[in-house]
Amino acid sequence: MTGSDTEPVRIDTSRPHPARVYDWWLGGKDNYPVDEDLARKILAVDSTVLRGARANRRFMQRATRVAAEAGTRQFLDIGTGIPTEPNLHQVAQGVAPESKVVYADNDPIVLRHAEALLQSTAEGTTTYVHADVRDPDTILRLASANLDLSRPVALSLVALTHYLGTDPDGDDVYGLLERYVSALVPGSYLILSQVTPDLNPEAIERAAEHFRRAGTPFHPRSLAEFSRFFDGLELLGPGVIPVSGWRPEPQDVAVQAEGIVPVYAGVARKP
Repeated sequence: MTGSDTEPVRIDTSRPHPARVYDWWLGGKDNYPVDEDLARKILAVDSTVLRGARANRRFMQRATRVAAEAGTRQFLDIGTGIPTEPNLHQVAQGVAPESKVVYADNDPIVLRHAEALLQSTAEGTTTYVHADVRDPDTILRLASANLDLSRPVALSLVALTHYLGTDPDGDDVYGLLERYVSALVPGSYLILSQVTPDLNPEAIERAAEHFRRAGTPFHPRSLAEFSRFFDGLELLGPGVIPVSGWRPEPQDVAVQAEGIVPVYAGVARKP
């Protein structure tokens, strides 16, 4: 395990961070009272968030396995979050021990745990870079120290794009994704999931409002808006679909039976 950071490690506990809120939903202990407070407020208005957090993790695992079994040996995971087992590198290296994995996140607590927990196989590499998704030049530059960008890469942004907007004076999530995909060669994969208002609009709007009040932008997207991320790419079957239904395994079928998970997911290959 190696790592690179672009700023001093300073954990801000005065405001919630999505990675730590997500950690609380997953039953983790690497969060602070401010994160738990927001997590509980959102859970109170949207009872699906615990299922959604688990479903997203399992989608990441299934999608990573699909890319690895198709021959991909390089993985770039942006918005890594606090490590849980099995994490992406464990899935990829479980298929092919020589796989190279780079994680990127902007929360110093993720860096701290990444250094302690993300152990690579002897044949492969597992690396962490401390950088923000909004800075693709830095992430791609740091990732290229361990990934050969002239060869296919599986790019994963799971449960991340709903924190990025489309304001011309702020975030440009579509332009941002285009920048990352343009740096990938044909044969690379794009793995995405995103909260949607389509399946439970009132609860999602209330949850989004809690995020915004806490200072975290939140942008649920419709099926059409989410599908736009894959423009110009070849979607793998079954296409864009609610997250638990993407190539489900028995545990995912059980989650589907529990009720809706208002998250879309998709995987596409760059032609």
